[in-house]
Amino acid sequence: MGGFQFTLAGARLEAWGSGALFWPDQRLLCVSDLHLGKSDRMLRRGGLMLPPYEVRDTLFRLEADIVMSKAETVVCLGDSFDDLEAQNALREDELLWLNRLQAGRRWIWIEGNHDPAPLNLSGTHLATLPIPPLTFRHIPLDRDSGEVAGHFHPKIHINLKGRYFAKPCFLLDTNRVVLPAYGTFTGGLKTQSPVLMDLMRPEAVAIVTGKTPRVIAMPRAMQT
Repeated sequence: MGGFQFTLAGARLEAWGSGALFWPDQRLLCVSDLHLGKSDRMLRRGGLMLPPYEVRDTLFRLEADIVMSKAETVVCLGDSFDDLEAQNALREDELLWLNRLQAGRRWIWIEGNHDPAPLNLSGTHLATLPIPPLTFRHIPLDRDSGEVAGHFHPKIHINLKGRYFAKPCFLLDTNRVVLPAYGTFTGGLKTQSPVLMDLMRPEAVAIVTGKTPRVIAMPRAMQT
């Protein structure tokens, strides 16, 4: 996997084109905002119908990244399920698939705002995971440095010669990295949004996902 290598608080990390973050020295793979069961939740609430294969597609990509990384630890950085009912709606074959991915490795579920209660699944359940010099949590905090977070589903929204371009991205500055949503059919918050412009320092860059990750200055709204 050809990832973009960078250092955060002294830790050497790789942002992968899939949206996963890899910490080679710890053999740790981190993914954020899987939102498993999103299509089921939308159906239950009478919303827009989504194709029913989003869980399988997300697990397929996650398995590929686990195999590629040979990860000994997997951190799911919150909002792993689209709501608390979604985990109970998983099909038996999907649960077996997830259990197989967990087997033989440390698996950590970080608490998110969509799945705040303990999950009825194996693994360790935490609100925050400190592995110095980094801290893993779902929602970033302004004051922290060495932070690995998710929650915002950042996407770049750029107009290139009249063509609209939107793609998930990592956001990186000297304090933190914010991961894109890993799950299939998840939406996104554009980097020009006030909350992300306030959170990320002026030197922030966007690492655009895809076959070959690209690094650009974080797109921001025009200042007046």
